[in-house]
Amino acid sequence: MELSKKNKWLTYMCLVLFSLYFMAPFLWMLITALKSPSEVNSYPPTIVPRAFQWQNFVEAWQSQPFGRYLWNSTVVTVLTTIGQVLSCSLIAFGFARYDFKFKNFLFMLLLASMMLPWDVTMIPLYMQFNMMGWINTLKPLIVPSFFGSPYYIFLLRQFLMNIPTDIENAARIDGANDFQIFYKIFFPIMRAPLILIAILNMLSVWNDYLGPLIFLQDRSKYTLALGLASFKGVHDTNIIPIMCITILMIVPPILAFFFAQKYIIEGVSGSIK
Repeated sequence: MELSKKNKWLTYMCLVLFSLYFMAPFLWMLITALKSPSEVNSYPPTIVPRAFQWQNFVEAWQSQPFGRYLWNSTVVTVLTTIGQVLSCSLIAFGFARYDFKFKNFLFMLLLASMMLPWDVTMIPLYMQFNMMGWINTLKPLIVPSFFGSPYYIFLLRQFLMNIPTDIENAARIDGANDFQIFYKIFFPIMRAPLILIAILNMLSVWNDYLGPLIFLQDRSKYTLALGLASFKGVHDTNIIPIMCITILMIVPPILAFFFAQKYIIEGVSGSIK
């Protein structure tokens, strides 16, 4: 049933109000970043700055080696995304398209590992990486991603279970081996869920604070999340630099989501079927 013109306007107004409600924290963060120190601490707070202090962004960025932090965050995010996409797609392909001994048991064991919070495995992981000499390097943040993530594997497996077996049978008749079937047929088919996994992993790694805090000690290896937290002191907090760096940090995830939202919806709907 088609909505009338009046109902459409009411719907649009409700959507705009909800959008403003969810955007209010971001707008307040931007306004705070453009205030002077006296305005930030004033009461009652000013809604619009008397003069927009655009130099706050430059001063916040130059107050610490955020260029180095940005490089570290980019390296960790890109490499972990590549690792998750490659490993999870291969493991999910094996669970979805092959029959082998203890297959269901291993898959249930994989799902059971999702029940363990990262806080429980934090100390054993630290001891393991310390024995390997990886503490104070980026390896503990990157290497585990090349062994897959249970949630991403489950997501891809559910997607692959919906693909008929006639496709791979036809490829085998044409002489394709297992790797060619995966790389040339299933990998392109998995484009939407793989982009979804890449975006989810990017959001998780880009904003990760606890992992770098545990495994990194040298400030030259800090990520953006750790650099941002250094503005918070014991007795006071530098509000303006925190807001400035936070705004700069949320730009890449927003751009990634904006350009990939079509594939995100396809990936979620395809995995749920």
